[in-house]
Amino acid sequence: MAAACRSVKGLVAVITGGASGLGLATAERLVGQGASAVLLDLPNSGGEAQAKKLGNNCVFAPADVTSEKDVQTALALAKGKFGRVDVAVNCAGIAVASKTYNLKKGQTHTLEDFQRVLDVNLMGTFNVIRLVAGEMGQNEPDQGGQRGVIINTASVAAFEGQVCGQGSVWHPTADQPPRESVQLLGQPSALP
Repeated sequence: MAAACRSVKGLVAVITGGASGLGLATAERLVGQGASAVLLDLPNSGGEAQAKKLGNNCVFAPADVTSEKDVQTALALAKGKFGRVDVAVNCAGIAVASKTYNLKKGQTHTLEDFQRVLDVNLMGTFNVIRLVAGEMGQNEPDQGGQRGVIINTASVAAFEGQVCGQGSVWHPTADQPPRESVQLLGQPSALP
């Protein structure tokens, strides 16, 4: 049975990590197909310039996904400018290029770096999910009874880890556990 795919024309999307990479590509595609987009990214990300390039159907919301206040402000901007939020696409994420233990340097991966990756990639994603779900819950259901959609992205590194060094020794990367967890967040997040 084929799933029905509806047009994105007229929808309002909030896109984390929206100033670059997958987030920006998502915004370009959505705006190009008639949606409006709010680029949610760090204040120093260049998001303002990217939003201007995309035109009147795009605005920039300087925000850190780990901040409840920042995300609430971004959602208020979306609602104030475009009237509602229909779509959230979580693309914000960071990675730390570090081995769990580097034999040559005698160094362990710092706990602080690992915590920051968890905070942004996992807690930030959940923060956006929970706050945007509240916004979408206020939408009137469409013909199919849906009020919105939340899309979480994560790298294939969530499942493959990283191969490094001579002899192809595998070790988990710092961003692997949060990326695996982001995959799992989508399961209980569906609204009835």
